[in-house]
Amino acid sequence: MLGVKAGSRILRSDYLGLLVVLLLLFLVFGTLSERFFTVRTFTTVANQVPDLAVVAVGMTFVLIAGGIDLSVGSVLLIYAAFLGVGLSVWDLSFGSAAGMALLAGLFCGLLNGVVSVSFSVPSFIVTLGMLEIARGASYLVTGSRTAYIGAAIEPVGAPLPGLGLSPAFLAAVALVIAGQIALTRTVFGRYAVAIGTNEEAVRLSGIDPRPTRIAVFALAGLSSGLGGVFHAGRLAAADPNAAVGLELSAIAAVVLGGTSLMGGRGSVVRSFFGVLVIAVLQSGLAQIGASEPAKRVVTGAVIVAAVIADSYRSSRLRERD
Repeated sequence: MLGVKAGSRILRSDYLGLLVVLLLLFLVFGTLSERFFTVRTFTTVANQVPDLAVVAVGMTFVLIAGGIDLSVGSVLLIYAAFLGVGLSVWDLSFGSAAGMALLAGLFCGLLNGVVSVSFSVPSFIVTLGMLEIARGASYLVTGSRTAYIGAAIEPVGAPLPGLGLSPAFLAAVALVIAGQIALTRTVFGRYAVAIGTNEEAVRLSGIDPRPTRIAVFALAGLSSGLGGVFHAGRLAAADPNAAVGLELSAIAAVVLGGTSLMGGRGSVVRSFFGVLVIAVLQSGLAQIGASEPAKRVVTGAVIVAAVIADSYRSSRLRERD
């Protein structure tokens, strides 16, 4: 009981810590750039996060179940490529092209899960291979050229009149809420947490962990497919050279949100807060004139800091148990 109460206090402190980090970032960049504290900056940041936010939802479930998915950035890109080519070259309707992208995402996620679980191959290796496959496939689908979509996809990422927020952002927030409910209120979510905590204990209790482990990768693929739709909507195009490093940003955001790299602990809502931290950080760096290499250095430092924080949280929970 004491361990549970201590764990609850630590989880509450994670929310508070994320809010403090966001506040500090606002203060720092607001001081360094007079244009940062504007409604336009806030709405721009919000409208840039839907693709990363939905990818982070799937990544949260994968990490909680004790896996990792390095393919989400490249897989998102191939979905955007299918969507772009479907709309601009094959003359498909938006619904048909988006459905094709989502099905492609689901297939890639299932393939990651099935190969990893059926052949006992570490998910790190399987998804690393998928990263290369998907990146190469996106070049093949687009002919190594940017597929400009235009008006057929722009409404997805365009701010709504009078609100300033895009339909993609509102949909991403809805998915975050649905993901949190699935994690905390469903059997699937409880199984994912239990498998990440102690898979052998789950197996000995008579529950086969393989379907759940495959399902979390399928969910990651599906969320990446939706992220591809949002990504194409924001750019009004499918660029095969885009989304480089998105998988690292997703992992950084999820771990910043308190999801353990060791599995068994996490929160979809806190992952969303982690996404906001990454987005505000990148937007602030852009406004003060930081170069792209500098942004990558900072993102890498954030990942290292997040891993150190995760190790610290885990040690505190073990000490209280």
